[in-house]
Amino acid sequence: MSGPLHVRGVFLPDETERDLYVLDGRLTFEPVSGAETVAGAGWVVPGLVDAHCHIGLGPGGGLHEVEDLREQAHANAEAGALLVRDAGSPVDTGVLDTDRAAPRVLRAGRHLSRPKRYQRDVAVEVEPPELPAAVAEEASRGGGGWVKLIGDWIDRSTGDLAPVWPAEALQAAVARAHGLGVRVAVHTFGEEALPDLIDAGVDSIEHGTGLTPDLIGRMVERGTALVPTLVNIDNFPAIADQAAEKFPAYAARIRRRHGRARARLREAYEAGVPIYCGTDAGSYVAHGRAGDEIRALHEAGLPTAAALAAGSWAARDWLGVPGLVEGAPADFVVYGADPRVDLSVLARPERIVLRGRVLG
Repeated sequence: MSGPLHVRGVFLPDETERDLYVLDGRLTFEPVSGAETVAGAGWVVPGLVDAHCHIGLGPGGGLHEVEDLREQAHANAEAGALLVRDAGSPVDTGVLDTDRAAPRVLRAGRHLSRPKRYQRDVAVEVEPPELPAAVAEEASRGGGGWVKLIGDWIDRSTGDLAPVWPAEALQAAVARAHGLGVRVAVHTFGEEALPDLIDAGVDSIEHGTGLTPDLIGRMVERGTALVPTLVNIDNFPAIADQAAEKFPAYAARIRRRHGRARARLREAYEAGVPIYCGTDAGSYVAHGRAGDEIRALHEAGLPTAAALAAGSWAARDWLGVPGLVEGAPADFVVYGADPRVDLSVLARPERIVLRGRVLG
């Protein structure tokens, strides 16, 4: 369906029952003559958000076939995730911008790391003095308002996690990004890298399994967001098993981080750290699992409304993409029951409208 559409339902988060119209791919609350009613009841939610995924990345590295990219992107849209932040991809996914069945994609360019400090052939590898220039380059390539740094990774000389960047390189790189109007997301599993990252002013900590109460307090002071990717953290025991023979210290640490991840997330939420939904889909996690991550956030301690907001309207605000307001892009999901009461309904959307068209 691509003509004018009409929906009536209870709109979240304002809880108002009202009529909505779709005209030329945009939302309006002014009646549109001849609009086809595609939902006459239900709960209307701004399209879900996966704020950390990797379209174009698979278990073996980069995916270069267009159909592979489309398959990953479509899996998100079909699950109601109509906005994704691609938190680093080794391939150009620009072909998706003209794919009307693909979610809107905000890109962070390629991961930035030092030589031999990330997965082979995935990151742009530079030395610390080159990091600000690399940030500027990826900011121009990504076009989504973000860049992605690897904050820590296995140091093969010690067999355990270690910070990738010295503090002065981080300070210069973040300043360069912010000067260009771009925000900085950072991968980190351990604790040692976090003080310098937070002090440098990075905008989001991805995974963040090394957080401590002191570091949580520093995040609150700086307004640093956390995207915990719980559905991927649940793979930590298997990752540890694979690494145990070669890197026993790393494997032991990853197991400890897994055991404490949900408690630390709950502490961060209670302290006031902004938390958003991200699945880390692309390597170990299949695309289309934003609803699972929202449920995991709730099970970890976030109230249902807060967990849903983290994967819908609050995440959209954070990413600078409007929700259900006049003139916004027509990207929304209709559910048959209130998802704040039962998050399992996220797996059963009644209608998905993307770019003004009903999917399916």
